[in-house]
Amino acid sequence: MGKITSASLLFVVAMCYAVAMVRGYDHHHEGGEGGERRERERMFLLRDMKRIVRTDAGEMKVVRSSHGWISDMPNIHVGFVTMEPDSLFVPQYLDSDLILFIRRGEARVGSIYRDELIEKRLNCGDVYRIPARSIFYLVNTANGQQLHVICSIEKSDSIGWGTFQSFFIGGGSNPTSVLAGFEHSTLSTALNVSESQVRQILTRQKSGPIISLSNSHQSRVWTEFLEMKHYERVQCLKRMAQVHEEATEQDEEEPIMWKLLNSVFGNQVSGKDEGRSSKPDSYNLFDRTPDFENDYGSSVAVDQSAYSPLRQSGVGLYLVNLTAGSMMAPHLNPTATEYGIVLRGSGRIQIVFPNGTLAMNAKVSEGDVFWIPRYFPFCQIASHSGPFEFFGFTTSARRNRPQFLVGPNSVLQSMRGPAFAAAFGVSEERLEKIVNAQSESTILPPTSASGVLKLKKEMASEVMESFGDEMVMGFEGIY
Repeated sequence: MGKITSASLLFVVAMCYAVAMVRGYDHHHEGGEGGERRERERMFLLRDMKRIVRTDAGEMKVVRSSHGWISDMPNIHVGFVTMEPDSLFVPQYLDSDLILFIRRGEARVGSIYRDELIEKRLNCGDVYRIPARSIFYLVNTANGQQLHVICSIEKSDSIGWGTFQSFFIGGGSNPTSVLAGFEHSTLSTALNVSESQVRQILTRQKSGPIISLSNSHQSRVWTEFLEMKHYERVQCLKRMAQVHEEATEQDEEEPIMWKLLNSVFGNQVSGKDEGRSSKPDSYNLFDRTPDFENDYGSSVAVDQSAYSPLRQSGVGLYLVNLTAGSMMAPHLNPTATEYGIVLRGSGRIQIVFPNGTLAMNAKVSEGDVFWIPRYFPFCQIASHSGPFEFFGFTTSARRNRPQFLVGPNSVLQSMRGPAFAAAFGVSEERLEKIVNAQSESTILPPTSASGVLKLKKEMASEVMESFGDEMVMGFEGIY
């Protein structure tokens, strides 16, 4: 009767562990390890969502990134804006770069770029960047439809006030305009108006940062603002950004908004439209030809070469669609951390620690936010009930070049040879057989239950064959 060496036993245990991993990680979630599973999910699923704006006309929520255990992580958060039809997010500027993604609906965004007001109509799938310190406003222009916006928020300066800070230009008691911080006598002198006029402009707005343009008396001035000609809004926003020292008398025939802004922000509006230089544009993710596509899904990655404004933010974008049951092959990002938002359907996210242990295997569904640290291997698997779609941001605007770990385009294919086979402790022929078993790349087809069972039997059979008859007799002797 043959004897089992300790090395042989260890190899068998390792192979049995590999077979068990094919069955999935679900059983590991049961029993006493449920607390550990939930703790690991908290590490990679971003559920610290806070509502920072809420009015009758809309709301904004922010999911804060929380990964203090990685000290050099960029300070990026994910925002969700919902606006009712015919509503306005009042003019403001932030201490953070914003990248807007129109998830649903239509919008008009106005922002100051090199002293010009750039207005863009944005449709579903459009992406648009607003730099930090740039005054902007957002209008829901879709008839009878809510506007849903997902945005990345990357702080450009560490003020230390939390996620990010809005500086509202327009406002009253809610929101409060940044002008309200000055003494009334100071503003009266600076604007060359009476203190009663100063009090009037700083107290009228009470509807919040997102206001309705259709049924609110308090929104009258903003409705008139949006109805102005382009060059008029240019001048008004410039004066919002910088209080002028001189004032001129106003014509009584001017509309209310015209008189109001000129009395508060200074000089008469010029009648000339300034020449426009090259200006930022939007980019539509849905119109982009997929970088990769097969019968099981598609993926799109947008970097600074495709959309140049990303160069200033240092943020990339991606969009992935998986058919029911399919898988984005295990891979890692060598240059960027990845943030993902589930847009449609459900699936599982599996993340692996550097030491080769499973960090997380969590089910995610529409609205969930997750993040993948740079260098960590991971994969996404669609549920068998339907398609799985997710969109996200990466912390690099350069081409990411993910490294796939399985399939024809993987590192396993690139590094084949006797040395690599020796690292796995198998023959080169056996490694070649395993590596070539998967003919699909990047997005892999679903594996049926029978396929899993067949794979388990093949692996177990290969384990037994690798030790020969003497090894099998040894096991019989044990039992």
